[in-house]
Amino acid sequence: MQTDIDPRGLIGRKAFDRNGTKIGTVDEVYLDDATGEPEWAAVRTGLFSRDAFVPLEPSDLVADTLRVPYDRALIKDAPDFGVGRHLSPEQELQLYHHYGLDASAPGRAPAPVADSPAPAGPDASPAPDFGRISGPDG
Repeated sequence: MQTDIDPRGLIGRKAFDRNGTKIGTVDEVYLDDATGEPEWAAVRTGLFSRDAFVPLEPSDLVADTLRVPYDRALIKDAPDFGVGRHLSPEQELQLYHHYGLDASAPGRAPAPVADSPAPAGPDASPAPDFGRISGPDG
């Protein structure tokens, strides 16, 4: 995928599978901890559905849409980790395996991009380098 795009520019874009079938709308973008590059997108798959994580590396931006080179069924079956939180290395590994990607090279967990501060308080964990950016609906 293009690496010169602002990850915030992906929020709200429509996402389509390799057959041109609409998957949903990009809800969040997760950045690689080591490089800061966009690595995963959470795509809202329907009005009452969950977000599905899709890899950005083999995906393309085409005419203001995200084209993901996987079938919609595989995307909808991706592991569900919820959104708005940092992906652990184990969760990222599950996603790599789900999509049949080589997980030996990355060895890193992306952080969600944010425009709001992390929760505060005595039990709050430290904020990652990047938090969550919500789309126009959130």
